[in-house]
Amino acid sequence: MARASTIDKLPADILEQLQTLLRDPRVTQIDATQSINEALQHEGYDITVSKSAVNRYSMKMEDVGAKLQQSREMAQMWIGKLGAAPQGQVGKLINEIIRTMAFDTAMHMSEGEDPVPPKMLAQLALAVQRLESAANMNEEREKQIRKDAALQAAEKAEESLAGQGLSQTAIDTIKRDILGIG
Repeated sequence: MARASTIDKLPADILEQLQTLLRDPRVTQIDATQSINEALQHEGYDITVSKSAVNRYSMKMEDVGAKLQQSREMAQMWIGKLGAAPQGQVGKLINEIIRTMAFDTAMHMSEGEDPVPPKMLAQLALAVQRLESAANMNEEREKQIRKDAALQAAEKAEESLAGQGLSQTAIDTIKRDILGIG
C-alpha cells in the first residue's frame, strides 16, 4: 500500500494556498514548494513538502482539470445539438448514457468464464432502478411545470380579456383552450 503524500497531510488552508499557487502560470513549482514550506514553518507545522510531491500533485490537478474540461466540451456539444431543448432533454441523454454503460458492463461480465457475482447484479439493478425513478420524477416535474405555466397563462388571459370587456363566456372558452380542457 502506498504511503500518503505530504500533500494529503496539509492543513486545508495551506492546501488551498498550494492550489492557488499552482493555478497561477507566473508561479513555478519550485516557488510554490518554497512558499508552502515557508507557510508551514510560519504556522508551526513540523512537515515540509518536496518539489516532487508538488509536481505529482500538480500533474494530478492538471489531469483532473483536463477531464473536467473534456466533459464540459462534450456537454456543450450535446447541448448544442439539442438546441433550445428543455434541460430535461440533457437529463434524459445522461440517463440513456448511464443505462448503456450498465448494459455494456453487464454484457461484458456475462461473457466471462466466471458467473457474474450476485452483488454486482444487485448493484446494476439498483442503479437502473434509480435511473428509472429519477427519469419518472423528472417527467412528473416537467408535467407540473407545464400545468403551472398553463394556469398562469389562463389567469393572465382572464385578467387581460376581462379588462377589454369580453364576456365571461368567451373568457371561459379561451381559458379552457389554454388549459386544454375540452
